[in-house]
Formats: sequence, C-alpha cells, structure tokens
Amino acid sequence: MTDANRTETQEQRIPTLYLLPSTLADVPPASVMPQRNIEIARTVRHFIVENVRTARRFLKRCDPTIDIDALTFATLDEHTPASEIPAMLTPMERGADMAVISEAGCPAVADPGAEAVAVAQRRGYRVDPLVGPSSILLALMASGFNGQTFAFAGYLPVDPQWRTATLREMQRRIIREHQTQIFIETPYRNSKLIASLCQTLPREMMLCVAADITGPSQRIITRPLSWWATNSLELPRIPTIFLLYTDAPAR
Repeated sequence: MTDANRTETQEQRIPTLYLLPSTLADVPPASVMPQRNIEIARTVRHFIVENVRTARRFLKRCDPTIDIDALTFATLDEHTPASEIPAMLTPMERGADMAVISEAGCPAVADPGAEAVAVAQRRGYRVDPLVGPSSILLALMASGFNGQTFAFAGYLPVDPQWRTATLREMQRRIIREHQTQIFIETPYRNSKLIASLCQTLPREMMLCVAADITGPSQRIITRPLSWWATNSLELPRIPTIFLLYTDAPAR
C-alpha cells in the first residue's frame, strides 16, 4: 500500500458529523433541500437534536420508511450543561457518523448545536455542513438591505429600557457602518415588537418583516417605519425575522 493510499484509507475511517438542516415551515423536505440531505437522513443512526419530537417528525417526513425507534437521539438545547455535550459524540468514538438537527433551519447558526460542532472539531472529526434553508440569510436576501455587512442579534431584551438602548445601538451601527441589523422575537410578541420599533426609531428607518419563510403563507415586506406605524400585519404565532436598515446619512 502506497503512502497516498494509506492516507486515504485512514481518512475514510474518520467519522463525520453532518449538520443537517430541517425545514422552516410545514413543507416537504425535498422542496427546500437537496436529495443528498434525504440520503444522509436515511443512513445516519445517531443524532444530536434540539428537540427530539421535532427531529423524529422531520426524519419521518424525509422518508416514511425510516425506523425511528432504531435511532438514538441526544438532546442539546439552551438548557444543556456544557459538561454533558462531549459524551453525546460517543458513537463517533466507535467510528459511527452522526448528524445535528436544529429545531428549524440550519443547525449551529444561532443554535446550541454549535457546541457539538466545537467538540467534533477539537477531536479531529470531519464536519460536513449541508445545504438547506436559513431564515436569517433568506430574509436578508429578500429584504433589499446591505448584504455585505450585517449582524444577527438574536432576541431583543424584554426589559423596555434595555430594549430601547439596544435599538439605539443598532441605529448607530446602521448609520455609521451601513450594517444591516437582524433579530427575532417570540412569535406572540411580533406585533408588539413592530409597535415598539415605530415608537423608538426614526420614521425613515426601513424595516423588513419576513414571516413564514418558505411556508405557504410567506410574506416578506420592506417598508419605512412610517408605513408600519399605520399598517398592521397579522402575525399570530408565525416565526418571523426582522431586519432594519437605512440609506439616510449620519446627522
């Protein structure tokens, strides 16, 4: 065996941690992700997931013939102690491939699955990110805002004073750095968030509201806050991404 063949054989023994995107909306997985993802969902037997019930349902939608009861699931969510994460990759120590599945969209992006990826990287395992829907990037693509420099802030603070301070800082970054600001909210607070933005920020500031992305009721609308102040958009419990930007010069 040549050195080249030996190296290739050794590399083939290295297990892979697949980052398997899930759907953002109630649509067939094949409509928003490539066939390769479906094949990996069929073959992997060990999963690290944010929510077991959601992951099991997603895998069944990928292929109804998958024997869900033959699979293993480790839960990695925002409450999981960091000390428990390395043990979740135990199947990889035996040479088995694994996959990480988020509650929705791409795992390890604004998602606790990133901690499992960090462990896999430290141990020298292969990490294979798969193509799939990302609500953050899809919303940015459709917003018409600056896609060269942007920041995702996750959830805004609930405390009114802290939230106002955060929005003012976003406003400064938008104006000074031309940086699109992206954030989310708990779905039942969507309408209250829009009202808060209208009360806090300049009326010429542009707001994009991207709701039910890839879903049957998808709506992605970019308007100035002056428009949002007088036009309501019903968003009851619909996952929504919010983006802020302006072309107005600094004062």
